Amino acid sequence: MQTRELSLKSKVVYIVMVCLITLLIWLGNEGSSPLVYTGSRLQHSVGLVDSEEALVIRDAVARNGAVANTPQYVMNKGSYTVKLNYRADSADSALELWEQGRKIAGWTLDPFKTTMTADFTLSKDAKQLQFKINYSGYGELVIREFGLTPGTMFYSDTYFFMILFLLTSQFVWWYLQKGRTRFDERQIVDYAVILGVALLATAPMMQTYLYNGDDLCYHLARLEGLKDGILDGQIPVNIQPDGMKGNGYLNAMYPYLFLYIGAFLRICRVSLALSYKTLIFLANLGSAVSAYAAVKSVCRSRRSVILAVVLYTLMPYRFTNIFSRGDLGETLALVFWPLVIAGLYHVILGERKYWYYLVIGFSGVLQSHILSAAFVAAFSVLTALLWCVRIVKEKRYLEIAKAAGMTILLNLWYLAPFLYYYFGEDLSTEVLRWSGYFEQSINPSNFTQSISLYHKQYFSLGLALFGCVGIGVIWFLCERTEKRTDLDRYLIYLFVMGSMLTYMTTGYFPNRTLLASDLFENIVTMIQFPWRFLGPASACFLFVGAIGLAKSRILQPYRNLIFTLLVGLNLLVILSVPTDNSHMPYDNAEATASKGHESKMGANIGLFYPHEWRLDGASDERLVSNVVTSDLYSVTIRNYEKEGTKAALTYTATEEGGFIELPIQGYLGYRAYDENGREIAVKRGAGARIRLDAVADGKEHTVYVRYGRMPFFMMANLLSAATIAALIWLRMRRSSVLRGRPESFSWRKKE
Repeated sequence: MQTRELSLKSKVVYIVMVCLITLLIWLGNEGSSPLVYTGSRLQHSVGLVDSEEALVIRDAVARNGAVANTPQYVMNKGSYTVKLNYRADSADSALELWEQGRKIAGWTLDPFKTTMTADFTLSKDAKQLQFKINYSGYGELVIREFGLTPGTMFYSDTYFFMILFLLTSQFVWWYLQKGRTRFDERQIVDYAVILGVALLATAPMMQTYLYNGDDLCYHLARLEGLKDGILDGQIPVNIQPDGMKGNGYLNAMYPYLFLYIGAFLRICRVSLALSYKTLIFLANLGSAVSAYAAVKSVCRSRRSVILAVVLYTLMPYRFTNIFSRGDLGETLALVFWPLVIAGLYHVILGERKYWYYLVIGFSGVLQSHILSAAFVAAFSVLTALLWCVRIVKEKRYLEIAKAAGMTILLNLWYLAPFLYYYFGEDLSTEVLRWSGYFEQSINPSNFTQSISLYHKQYFSLGLALFGCVGIGVIWFLCERTEKRTDLDRYLIYLFVMGSMLTYMTTGYFPNRTLLASDLFENIVTMIQFPWRFLGPASACFLFVGAIGLAKSRILQPYRNLIFTLLVGLNLLVILSVPTDNSHMPYDNAEATASKGHESKMGANIGLFYPHEWRLDGASDERLVSNVVTSDLYSVTIRNYEKEGTKAALTYTATEEGGFIELPIQGYLGYRAYDENGREIAVKRGAGARIRLDAVADGKEHTVYVRYGRMPFFMMANLLSAATIAALIWLRMRRSSVLRGRPESFSWRKKE
């Protein structure tokens, strides 16, 4: 392979530019900058603001207790220094530190001083860290400035960007020296389009704040919980150990494979916001790659492939999920819909050897969003039934069986705990049933909406995908052909399915009438919102428009014009993504550090643990942070420690019938042992907490509680791991055979 060596001058210029950009990234580091608030910027409902932006609390306008506080922060473990500039007339006011509703530290404000400085250490990452100023109720309290300084840094975002830039520059260096001959010009253009579209789709998030979507606080909690589970030694992670005030929250009910990327970034102290944004960028990149690979596998037109990449990655419904709904699960599931559609075509009508497209697509959806996986399963069954004669006649059920079996084996590690808890645990699922399905229907007049000046939700197909519908109508209805190919018939099927799914999102679909049926009501209340059908509908229309444009004879003279028009219309979606939360990343120059910290550490969004998948009875008001006993006089707690899903309790009891309830949700899998290693029965107490019977002999006993690895789960993990290992081995073997084939042919030629 010929390589082109760079000149010495080019090398020097390249190295200087890399060093300069790296330095500029490092100079922009605010991870170690103090978090600073003037008194007026603290959250407060009482008090006055003076001319120096200080918060003045007087007994005439205030009350006794907490009068001002910071937002709640997701903060890494480590050492910190807190500083408060103030003036107090009374000696009883204090600055307090709270975590998940529990006070963990406090410092009294000395009336003879004007500055209070204190050091403290967080032994583990905090989920809802908050500082509160407690007013004594007497005299005047003036809060001038609050500051928090990390011992090392709040987060390592700058170093993450430096490493990412250096890796990218290293790839560019390799490409300039040795990689040019490995890619032709078309491949380079295609890959550049894929990366460019993914970056463009992420552009609205390339600001300091996060868009506060409807479900974003829940997915941020999942990200934190997954990180805690990994540090606890759980892989896979079934329990979020520190969620719900440290009581634990079940993680196995919502797919989380791709969240491991963000969780590992959090372990490396990357901020919560950047970890989430990285997932969104990868989802955008994955959508572009998926559309590229799927359409390219069934269509030779390069124009159609590029059009599919742009239309799918920038479609309005994806942006609704990302920026408005904050639905990370459905966003990730949409990445794989094109592969599902292409995989079904190949398994039933196309190239049999591409059956793995369906495996990748179905597995990706399953590891992203359970409800979307149910949609894919229904879509696959319906497609198979429609072509059942063809499947049997050509024995394509072999490829279907291989795809189904491989999908189950690859995902068994997740399916085993999910099914175990779903059918075997007493979980709260009432909130999952949404009764107002009909009221959430969409007005058809919104389907062409690509620009919104009044709302940030795009429950529409957009003008570009409506153009795909038009292409399908022209091709199917206006162009008569004597013989339709298998691909033609499949595209007609996709057009019909896309139209039906779109119709089902509207108020014209007889939802209200069908709700009288118990079966239909059970289905739609599980679906919750009819607009969920827009995702698969958009994927169907994508294939119809992109491939139909290449097949249509009527539109042949206008293909380039239509391509440009559709791409241009879809770019309007990016321009119209609203910035409702804030028009500027910082309010002013002085607030740069605090505003940036607020966004990156989740203060403007927070974490939320929904009621679904909790144990029945585990409502917020019944959660506790301390050990509860049957009787304070007969059962005495000597010591209690908890780290992750492991806890140790030392107690003494003097009366029979006593019990102890730990602040841990009693999910199946927890086991308890005494100091001699004997297993103790784990019961379920008030608020679904773990309850243990106390040994009433007056002696000191120690109980160890931990979440155990169940054999059923371990067997599923081994089967999935063995399947992956076998696939890797087969792939390596096939590659080695292909590498040796030309050599074999040349030998035979000599003979």
